[in-house]
Amino acid sequence: MAPPQIYTSPYPSHPIRSTSVWTRLFASRDASADVGGYPGSLPAFIDADSGATITRAQLVHLTLSFAYGLKHHPNTSPVATRGSTVLIFSPNSLAWPVVLFGSVAAGLRCTLANSAYTRTELAFQYSDSGATLIMTTEDGLSVVQEMFAEIGIAKEDAAKRIIVLSKDLRWAGGPSAPRSPASNGLLKMEDLLDRGKLDQEEKFEGSDALETLYICYSSGTTGKPKGVETTHQNMTTLIDIVSAPFDLRAKGTVMLGILPFYHIYGIAKLVHAPFCQGCPVVIQTKFEPEKFCSVIQRFRVTHALVVPPVLVILARHPAVDQYDMSTVRYLFSGAAPLGAPLAKQVKERLLAKRGGRGDLVITQGYGLTETSPTTHILEGADSDRKMGSIGKLLPNLEARLVEDDEGKVDAAPGEPGELWIRGKTVMKGYLNNPSATENSITPDRWFKTGDVAVRDKEGYYYIVDRRKELIKYKASMPPAELESVLLSHPDIADAAVIGLYSAKEATELPRAYVVHAHLEKVKSAQAKAEFARSVVKWIESKVARHKYLRGGVGVIEIIPKSAAGKILRRELRELAKREAEQGVLGTEVKARL
Repeated sequence: MAPPQIYTSPYPSHPIRSTSVWTRLFASRDASADVGGYPGSLPAFIDADSGATITRAQLVHLTLSFAYGLKHHPNTSPVATRGSTVLIFSPNSLAWPVVLFGSVAAGLRCTLANSAYTRTELAFQYSDSGATLIMTTEDGLSVVQEMFAEIGIAKEDAAKRIIVLSKDLRWAGGPSAPRSPASNGLLKMEDLLDRGKLDQEEKFEGSDALETLYICYSSGTTGKPKGVETTHQNMTTLIDIVSAPFDLRAKGTVMLGILPFYHIYGIAKLVHAPFCQGCPVVIQTKFEPEKFCSVIQRFRVTHALVVPPVLVILARHPAVDQYDMSTVRYLFSGAAPLGAPLAKQVKERLLAKRGGRGDLVITQGYGLTETSPTTHILEGADSDRKMGSIGKLLPNLEARLVEDDEGKVDAAPGEPGELWIRGKTVMKGYLNNPSATENSITPDRWFKTGDVAVRDKEGYYYIVDRRKELIKYKASMPPAELESVLLSHPDIADAAVIGLYSAKEATELPRAYVVHAHLEKVKSAQAKAEFARSVVKWIESKVARHKYLRGGVGVIEIIPKSAAGKILRRELRELAKREAEQGVLGTEVKARL
């Protein structure tokens, strides 16, 4: 058996730090009492709605005060002990960095829950993570209280486990807001800020840096969500290795934070990485096209982390023409593949507003919750020449492209293979799920990403698609490639492709689901059918014959996606299954499940 083909990063290696995330971000670098190497007076986080701002020095004070409150308040002190877990259930807000880093300073683990979860979904994560406290907004209180009732915790005991993040921002110098009656009698974040202040954070030095820091839940492709154990060392390594290709240190750089902080992409690249480089983040609660554009204009935003659906809107939405977005220099996409046609459309539109002048980089990276998250970044200088690529492997990481499940056969140069990653950003394991850990991480610590990639001669990687989602018609066909082509259609606002198995042809046929850019034009069944036929015909002029949409096209109102923008193909397969049962797809095909 040939030795494995192991690829290394072209970037210089970074020393591995064995310290806590809080120490890495906040500790002074010299005698001037700076915060993490930058003046304490610099803004760190800004509330998009009110403009309320927390400086770096204020954030140090707030997090150490919150940590002290957790350790000394009678409600929280019995359970806020080193290594215990707190769950944050909240949309983006100015309170997030305070409660997150305050909990870390207190030595706690943090598990981050999707703010759209139902009580049942939340109950699973609360119980599975072993959380003892939960932080939520006034709007999330009803779900939290229903969740506690579902798992059998008495109302009086549940009240002691809740910390409310209210809309009142006076603690940050912002505006006041009325209290919700539902929060009466419950502990507020502000109640923990005025009891005292820790002299120093809990230390995680040496081997202690391998203790679990965050537990983010990965949906995976089967079964219940799995808790990914991310250590202090995972996160400090990530912070260091992204600093060169993801440089935010230029004067005047302002980042817009719209990605959900409960997702590893948002928490790592919006709450950690910008702070590490002295870049302020404007926090927007959720993505709304007009508000997104107005916030860019108001705060002169230069950088934004996005997902492909946001770029689809930037390519089409009229709000883009109503606001001054000329300050934007860098759009970084992640969480799902970004095709070159869409990136080109957005760039041409935004530059056209500037008369073709100015710099604008649209690029992307790659990673998973299990890799903390980023393993590849396409640098700005290569963004046009290599658009469609996820870039080069980041420092301190190794990669393989593997043909088989056991890792005995590596893909030939230039050929596709499953991407395996090894390095200090790879997760500790799946919480309470040793079998999933064993199936995902080999004995020699290679993490199997499940994504199929190609590496070109210059060391740039391209994600073909998920291994389990490739459509096999004569040759393997990546759905993401077809989706990228479909998004260049002037009347398609969004698209997704799945495989249908044809018993007649004993192979899979690609079927697309598309969202019309003007839904009012396809309200009738006849209009949908005509548009679907036109799309089938249109794509035949764009792709090779084996990539034709032989499974047809379905016209729907919305493509189901996760909060991070990943297409939920399982839901589309269920839709196709129902269509097959109704005879819409014909009797000879069925959705691959």
